Amino acid sequence: MCTIDLRLEILHGLPFFAGLSHEDVAAINPLFREFGFEAGAPIYFAGDTAERLYVVAAGKVKLLRHALSGQERVLDLLLPGDFFGTLPVMGETTYPDTAQAHTTCCVLSVSAQDFQTILQRYPAVSIALLEIVSDRLHAAREMLHQAGAAPVESRVASLLLRLAERAGNERSEGWLIQMPLGRQDIADMLGITVETASRTLSQFRKDGLIRSGRRWIAIADRERIAALAKQEA
Repeated sequence: MCTIDLRLEILHGLPFFAGLSHEDVAAINPLFREFGFEAGAPIYFAGDTAERLYVVAAGKVKLLRHALSGQERVLDLLLPGDFFGTLPVMGETTYPDTAQAHTTCCVLSVSAQDFQTILQRYPAVSIALLEIVSDRLHAAREMLHQAGAAPVESRVASLLLRLAERAGNERSEGWLIQMPLGRQDIADMLGITVETASRTLSQFRKDGLIRSGRRWIAIADRERIAALAKQEA
């Protein structure tokens, strides 16, 4: 169960509510239902009708997509404060991916009807939503471009930067990514083999770009990783 203080903190941190007052967020809070999921439990499946928008309040959620071969590919790992899912008002009538609890988690969710009510009451949310949808489209185009044009080293570097920006903390060992992130996770998120991910990370360590342990990765040289992420084939 999420406390009221946690709910308000999470909701106020959402980009489409950032311009609202604390009083406005408190008024919106009752429209969000709370769900708990055990690790591995599905939250929704790709192709389901897009009826609710979700936000991670505690724990971690992963987004999956099924390839034609039947294999699952991890698209993203979501942390507290990240929203996921979609609604018709955001341009999609079905979920494009499958959401699954990566750990035991608490998720807040609002229905399409209640979110429409929020948009009508708070015009600032509508403006913010347009910007978010535009940013999502841009990010999707960038990912497609990288998948087709960028070498593996660039794609791995870009992924590490993106994860560090969302969940990184400055530590003595470098820019520490605060999530369990294995070679299989990286391979799944980039659509490469585990061997390729392992070989690339090993080379990064030899070159002094990263440091890593059993359940952590730290970017030791941010400038070189950023330069590598911009390289194209």
